[in-house]
Amino acid sequence: MIIDKLFSHVAAKGHVCVGLDTDYEYLPINFSKTFSHISDALFSFNKEIIDATLDVSAGFKVQIAYYEAFGMQGLEAYRKTLAYLREQKAIIIADVKRGDIAKTAEMYAKAHFSGDFEADFMTLNPYMGMDTISPFLTFIKENEKGVFVLIRTSNEGAKDIEYLPTEVNKRVYNVVGEKLNALGKDFIGECGFSSIGGVMGCTHADEARDVRKQLDSTFFLIPGYGAQGGKAEDIALYLKNGNGGVVNASRSILLAYKKVENGETHFGECARNEAIRMRDEIRSKI
Repeated sequence: MIIDKLFSHVAAKGHVCVGLDTDYEYLPINFSKTFSHISDALFSFNKEIIDATLDVSAGFKVQIAYYEAFGMQGLEAYRKTLAYLREQKAIIIADVKRGDIAKTAEMYAKAHFSGDFEADFMTLNPYMGMDTISPFLTFIKENEKGVFVLIRTSNEGAKDIEYLPTEVNKRVYNVVGEKLNALGKDFIGECGFSSIGGVMGCTHADEARDVRKQLDSTFFLIPGYGAQGGKAEDIALYLKNGNGGVVNASRSILLAYKKVENGETHFGECARNEAIRMRDEIRSKI
């Protein structure tokens, strides 16, 4: 199962998931002006980041909104980025947060699990109901795919809905997590985790131990590290025997060159150094 591949990547390379949330404005000016098309500039930037971090990151999360914003030029860069990641045999998480039902959800699964936009995992939003997950199960079972479903996110607004109490004396996100953990039992790999994973923000460390215990076979995609307040010692609480999660970082890696004098000319190296720093910091707390 695909989750076994991700698990092995974490064991070998660390917990960092490089977020290719690439805004054109992130590109060094002298670099971007050498390209006549936005698609070429975005892809070339991504390619250098990928080459520099491939051996020190468990996978890559590509947020589609950053590419949709530039229309067909952006989507071409998205397509080329995914194709290059597949060539490198990297784990790809398509951050698309789809959340619909029936035939529409089937089309989302087809769009992001095959063809030009094929990825290994995609993110889903379950808050329309658990039937938003069902159309993806065939791909998980038969096509070596996986999903990361929103459970408890790292943003402040998570409290508006995810933290509401329910009639079973649990918060909404607890109920969602338990349902996903149960559903995932049919898709557990040799590593002991399921290909139905969950997005679990690390900004509420006080809840971490309970969450990890309750969602025993759920592999986490963990946002919130760094700028949002999550710390390496917080990350450790969401892991299980040192594995069971990847930690996303986007701007801190993509823009690492801005913290280095003359970093624009070697932004790939700067990204690599930041990924290594982050990897080692997390490992030191496990």
